[in-house]
Amino acid sequence: MKLDLSDIEVELGGVSVLRGVTMTVPPGGVVGLVGPNGSGKTTLLRTVYRSLRPATGAVLLDGDDIWRRSVREAARTTAAVLQNGSGSAGLSVTEVVALGRTAHHGLISRETAADRAIVAESLERTGAEDLAGRMFDSLSGGERQRVLLARALAQRPRLLVLDELTNHLDIRARFEMLDLVRDLGITTLAVLHELDFAVRYCTGLVVLNRGEVVAAGPVLEVLTPTVLREVFGVDATAERHPDGVIRITYHAKPLAV
Repeated sequence: MKLDLSDIEVELGGVSVLRGVTMTVPPGGVVGLVGPNGSGKTTLLRTVYRSLRPATGAVLLDGDDIWRRSVREAARTTAAVLQNGSGSAGLSVTEVVALGRTAHHGLISRETAADRAIVAESLERTGAEDLAGRMFDSLSGGERQRVLLARALAQRPRLLVLDELTNHLDIRARFEMLDLVRDLGITTLAVLHELDFAVRYCTGLVVLNRGEVVAAGPVLEVLTPTVLREVFGVDATAERHPDGVIRITYHAKPLAV
């Protein structure tokens, strides 16, 4: 599934938050949305998963405007894992993940064996199967992130929207989760706060600054020394190393510009 955003404009409380945002996520691509705090990243995600209707512009999935789809149809297509997301109080982990199947049910249909199999598979894929019997509210922040990703996968989405998925995770868990996302083959738009992970895992980047797209495209074409200096305020370079991994090298003092 291809995601296209065309000339997105958003105002919140009379303040212009996004201006003229145009970008594309190709089918199966993992595009990282990066930029300083307050640049509009989370607001832009909200326009994609239908939490916030833009004042102007269009969000298109395979050429169709998402705002012309029903809520149920949109939920069958797009799954979101958000910062500080939570499940309903009093639910077990299995019940929280099973909520991902809701959009595939009718008003009176019941959970099927196929639904239960999808829930179990989603827990296993995210390494959360050992949490299945626990109450969601008892989990740590990192455990909750795994469960919320499992719920998103249970939706069987064609577009995945992630807002700081690696929040609260230790270093090993961050690599495991991003390895998983990269290998899913699902079109993904992800806000990533840490540039080092963004350059390692994303097939492309979109840099937002003060509500506008500064650069978009392949990682090495986007994160130039100029962009790193003028947008992120650091003296650094992004390079592909002999092992094929792109890494950022932060230069000697003065580091911050």
